[in-house]
Amino acid sequence: MGPATRDDPVIVWRPQAGPQHAFVKCPYFDCLFGGARGGGKSDACLGEFALHASHYGPGARGLFVRREMPQADSLIDRSHEIYAPLGAEWGEQKKQWVFPNGAVLRFRPLEGDRDAEKYQGQQFSRVYVEELTNYPEPRPVDKMKATLRSASGVPVKFRATANPGGPGHNWVKQRYIDPHPLGYQAFADESGQRNRIYIPARVHDNRRLLASDPGYVERLKLSGSATLVKAWLDGDWSVIEGAYFDCWSNERHVIAPFEIPKLWTRFRAMDWGSAAPFAVYWIAVVSDPHDTGGRLLPRGSLVVYREWYGATGPNVGLKLTAEAVGRGIVEREAGDKVDYGVLDPAAFAQDGGPSIAERLVNAGAMFRPADNRRAGTLGHSGGWDQLRQRLVGDDDGKPMLYVFATCRDLIRTLPVLQHDQNRPEDVDTDGEDHAADALRYGVMSRPWTRPAPQKPKPRPITKLSDVTLDQLYAAHERGNRKGRI
Repeated sequence: MGPATRDDPVIVWRPQAGPQHAFVKCPYFDCLFGGARGGGKSDACLGEFALHASHYGPGARGLFVRREMPQADSLIDRSHEIYAPLGAEWGEQKKQWVFPNGAVLRFRPLEGDRDAEKYQGQQFSRVYVEELTNYPEPRPVDKMKATLRSASGVPVKFRATANPGGPGHNWVKQRYIDPHPLGYQAFADESGQRNRIYIPARVHDNRRLLASDPGYVERLKLSGSATLVKAWLDGDWSVIEGAYFDCWSNERHVIAPFEIPKLWTRFRAMDWGSAAPFAVYWIAVVSDPHDTGGRLLPRGSLVVYREWYGATGPNVGLKLTAEAVGRGIVEREAGDKVDYGVLDPAAFAQDGGPSIAERLVNAGAMFRPADNRRAGTLGHSGGWDQLRQRLVGDDDGKPMLYVFATCRDLIRTLPVLQHDQNRPEDVDTDGEDHAADALRYGVMSRPWTRPAPQKPKPRPITKLSDVTLDQLYAAHERGNRKGRI
């Protein structure tokens, strides 16, 4: 082949073999390109739209969203390297590319529901969501899917990228990774009408990056803990870096259901949510050491034996009033003798009518205000500390809190809660913390402190060589004749 001439086409981007190629060729409506840092995910999205624009011209209308616009700076910089050589023109004020054939790609913020509402009524053939795990819950992202339509018949698709970790780690993992952890296998979404797929990314799949920056992997290894590096390099979704309750273990804390003895104290703890899920947990106090068949539960430990993780408010499919929730609680307690209930104090506030707590009580579910302290204060133990103490357990290593395997939402959400970046002693409230809040109210109603170790009895002084100066002084004060000088 002779030297390149002026008329030869210049290739500004080409998908790498492997995950990138699979991503740009993916025929399914909903695709997550997720996993390792440096896996070429953002590049794949930019390249996929360039290919889409070349095929459909003015019918190709794309939208790139990040939770905050400054997070998109490097993405926009990279887009200049790909799109400018193609003749596309960048509009700084509108933050959009206009291609010579009329295709348009915009970069916009999507912080939450309010931002998502702004896009309703618009039409896009592509929506790209960068760093999906930055979103604590999926509602704003799901609303964006309503904008995917084309009057000209252009195939519309939703595309997202994500790394393990972050406030949305749990719902992203549950939605995209858990159905087929190895990826590359399509499955039906919640509607049952459209297909979804997960394409895993690994840093070693990005050969261009490793060739141009050979020290990238080694620098990553020096940039975080072993668990974080594992998640970064392998895209391991089972790794939860920065977990607040890193003492949680399914093996230690999750137990098979058994019949709760009638003499045990039982109570319930609840976190109310008007626009978010509510969580109710029924908890029993182990009155004497109890053998569940291979597992001996210590006296005083708590057993979470029932869960109701529901939804209220106008933005969810299932709408339950406080009265309906109260009746549901009473129905679930049929046959139980529940000694008391604790509820978030905010639910007792009155605002021009009966409070949520009063409406629950009127339906038959009695509650008292819970101790709502999150982090500890001087002389007082906070709720998170109480919960951590019970998870860690006694000096023999036995937990003081156990959860029935049927309490799926508690088991699902508690281990992935993150530290608040501004208050490390608190949980990041952007995470799905409703179940943890309810459990916190419960443990604060039954404070527990690890017994202090017993001090050894002082050894009697028998000869001068056994005596220190402090002991002599103490013995002298006690009038101990054996220690007399």
